[in-house]
Amino acid sequence: MATRIPEEIIENVRTSVNIADIIGQTVQLKKSGKNLFGLCPFHEERTPSFSVNEEKQIFHCFSCGRGGNVFKFLMELNNISFPEAVLQVADEANITIADEYQHPDAGQLNSEVGQLIGLYEDAAKLYHHVLMNTQVGEAALTYLHQRGLTDEILNTFNIGFAPTEGLLKPLFEERHVDYQLLRTSGLFIENQDGQLRDRFSGRVMFAIRNGSGKVIAFSGRLLVKDPDAPKYLNSPETKIFHKSETLFNFDLAKREIRKADAVILFEGFMDVIAAYSAGIKNGIASMGTSLTTEQISILQRVAQTLYVSYDGDDAGQNATHRALSLIGSHSNMQLGVIQMPEGLDPDEYLRKYDATQFRAVYEGAKETPVGFALRFLARNRNLDNQSDQLSYINEVLKIVAGVNAPVERDLYLNQLATRFNLDKASLQQQLADVSQNQAPIPVAGQASATAAPQKVVTYQVPKLDQVERAEQLLLQRLLTDQSVWLHVTADAEFHFVHDAYQTLFLLAQGYKQTHPDLQIAGFLDYVNDADLEQTLINVTEQPVFDRNDLTDVDDCIQIIMNQAPIDEAIRQKNIAMAEAKRLNNRDLQNQLTLELIQLYKQKQALKQA
Repeated sequence: MATRIPEEIIENVRTSVNIADIIGQTVQLKKSGKNLFGLCPFHEERTPSFSVNEEKQIFHCFSCGRGGNVFKFLMELNNISFPEAVLQVADEANITIADEYQHPDAGQLNSEVGQLIGLYEDAAKLYHHVLMNTQVGEAALTYLHQRGLTDEILNTFNIGFAPTEGLLKPLFEERHVDYQLLRTSGLFIENQDGQLRDRFSGRVMFAIRNGSGKVIAFSGRLLVKDPDAPKYLNSPETKIFHKSETLFNFDLAKREIRKADAVILFEGFMDVIAAYSAGIKNGIASMGTSLTTEQISILQRVAQTLYVSYDGDDAGQNATHRALSLIGSHSNMQLGVIQMPEGLDPDEYLRKYDATQFRAVYEGAKETPVGFALRFLARNRNLDNQSDQLSYINEVLKIVAGVNAPVERDLYLNQLATRFNLDKASLQQQLADVSQNQAPIPVAGQASATAAPQKVVTYQVPKLDQVERAEQLLLQRLLTDQSVWLHVTADAEFHFVHDAYQTLFLLAQGYKQTHPDLQIAGFLDYVNDADLEQTLINVTEQPVFDRNDLTDVDDCIQIIMNQAPIDEAIRQKNIAMAEAKRLNNRDLQNQLTLELIQLYKQKQALKQA
């Protein structure tokens, strides 16, 4: 059983990193005022509402409301426990945590998610061991070496082999793993009698990892062709694996993507691995060629530019066309295409040539979406035929009409004029007619020339009454200004009206006994309650007082301690008045009226004091 990580270690880990650096691996952040902003990773959006405050070391989304410190971010993002988040940040900060605190999936052993991840991690280790170290895996290892994969690459991607005789079932039964957990894991197939057998057999195993590098699924490729079995077999959807939200190699690629501010979308796992081995490390692949809006949303948070590098055959070109259209409709990323020569796919090209020539293609053969469209539309047309020429030129001009940059438009017109020996002025006139008489086809990767300005989104802050507003402002000052803390706590009778603020005040008193210099990011861990954490985030987002004296603090105390009880008394009297009117009790109505008048006089006197 893992020992709880001591608070001083947690604090050391948290203060050893900048939250912006950790979040920046997943979200593309840009400075705006005092904070950094980006697209929220917890919901789909086109306008940034996700804020990172480096001074306070916290994040907050003004749209969905999530917020917290660096540990909370990783817990929410990767669905992991607090101890796991601490260990992950420690790894980023190169801080060594003692083995006694590093039990696998510490703090999450009793959760189904943690147990499933544990099963997949163990399965990946077993498959990899079989491939690299056993006679059973020799044929698969030879095949992979012939495909150009070195042992280093096999280790990096945790590639393995599942032999025909099942190994996982006896392994997990020996460990007394719960049968129901095995049933739902996706690692086994259940027959009609309820017996389980390994799902993967006789296959080279590609480990699919989540953003934090944990194995959550597999894709198995048949080693020996079988007409009755699919070439590739993927894990089914589980609690830890959602195909539409998963990108192969994203855990390794995200840092390189941030460096290059660009991501390369490949068609298959082997293409990603081939590119990685050649030094192109910002490549990822969707789970199949069917890219999803969820995957696009993930990529848009980390990169400004995306290049599609699918296979050169008809299926790959059609998939490229679909991908450009989908990405262009669901993101603001700049798009491009990288096409391998000779119609080869990236893996084939690397094996035919070498890493130097492979890298040269990715450095110099980038194509714009319009350039791709010109080539794509020429497919299956006889451009020596006048009819095909005219239809091709008409379709191309509709696309060129959607290009904003005059120089880029001119470049495409020059290409058409040269290719078909046409008068450029005639093409310009026809382009003008297209632009005037019909809507141009939108160009993926750039805004339409006629597009409306981007809508400015404003976020509605819940309206607070005067008392709660005073409570928020005072609590903020209490937590960030020691002189205010001493001033308020000197009054033993002081207390907040609403339970959430009073609870945070009491927790802060306990926390400050060991942390006199209270930091919001550290205090969040101490609070350890989702609702109170959200309240604390909302409090810290309040504007800071500019005044250095305590007049504003006393004003807040006056409202909380004196006005709030009167407001509550007035509320109760009004409830009683409504009941008296319902019962037609005139004597009680007269009495309550006099009492209300007196309360309103007291409230007015307070305002004038």
